[in-house]
Amino acid sequence: MSRLKAAVVGATGMAGQQFVQALSNHPNFEVVIMVTSRTVNHYEEALLEANGSSRWTQSEPVPDDMRGVPVVSSKQFRPDSVDVIFTAIESDLAKELEPWFAQTTPTFSTASAFRYFDDTPLLITGVNDEHAELIRKQQRERGWKGFVLPVPNCTVTGLAITLKPLHERFGINNVLMVSMQSVSGAGRSPGIRTLDILDNIIPYIPNEEGKVRKELQKILGQLSGEYIQPAEININCICTRANVLDGHTESVFVGLRNQADLTEIKEAITGYNPFNNKNLHSAPERMIHIFDDPFRPQPRLDRDLGGGMTTSMGRLEEEPVLGGVKYVLVSHNTKMGAGKGAVLLAESMLEQGLLIKKR
Repeated sequence: MSRLKAAVVGATGMAGQQFVQALSNHPNFEVVIMVTSRTVNHYEEALLEANGSSRWTQSEPVPDDMRGVPVVSSKQFRPDSVDVIFTAIESDLAKELEPWFAQTTPTFSTASAFRYFDDTPLLITGVNDEHAELIRKQQRERGWKGFVLPVPNCTVTGLAITLKPLHERFGINNVLMVSMQSVSGAGRSPGIRTLDILDNIIPYIPNEEGKVRKELQKILGQLSGEYIQPAEININCICTRANVLDGHTESVFVGLRNQADLTEIKEAITGYNPFNNKNLHSAPERMIHIFDDPFRPQPRLDRDLGGGMTTSMGRLEEEPVLGGVKYVLVSHNTKMGAGKGAVLLAESMLEQGLLIKKR
């Protein structure tokens, strides 16, 4: 089968650049057009600032197969000219553009604009794939040929992944979490002021904690007909910003519904590998890696495990206060938690027959 034609919208921003990297030389998708605020000849030119510097912020160079991709403004873009669209834009702009895209074309988004609608699943590949059935409701009620699939808040991604096997095996009553989130999670605009974050931890991230509670209950909820019944889990958290470039670290305390010892808990986690027997290009060999070393995981050392797609866990211990388990996790917020995670989701939708080539 020939590759599906893809567009990247917001291609020059930090999240857009993650899409560009994840889609480089991809076996299923070929980026044929990029969309930015202005029309230029090609992607490399779109990255140039007026002073001659490049907006490219990734540690590796711009992929060779992406340098010459044509770039147009949103006004000139024709969504029906491609088979799939990846968007990395602010939520307000997403509310305007993504419904237009979805009229004709499946759209995968890093924005929050559609996360909380009843007809929109909040998917993490391998965690709640069955929720994809909601796409049909979204298409029917909105009259779309395509759809909009947003990825969750990056803080939620690693948390949901690590809770999934515990919830499935033992049930969960309560979750307490403290995050130490990297500065890349705030983006470059507006981002974090250097003098605020150097030698510091910022103890509050506006609106973040509410997103964690709401999104986690939706992701771990049950699909009942054409509705998601939110998981009956009590969740509370404190979200902080730490002086780390990439990788969110979270301390998690879980109260289990059914009693389990540490051996049973580890067996449930290590036995959870939804990517077995699946040929998904961006999927890691293992979704979760458990460290026995009490000094791991650490964001600097472990964020790129599995190409940034594996969630690391450590410090697993029985938790007597809530009656369950406590642990520390590290998840790469700009890979599994953003662009590359959205590409993995598109691969999964292709495997399920929900993405097709138009022509």
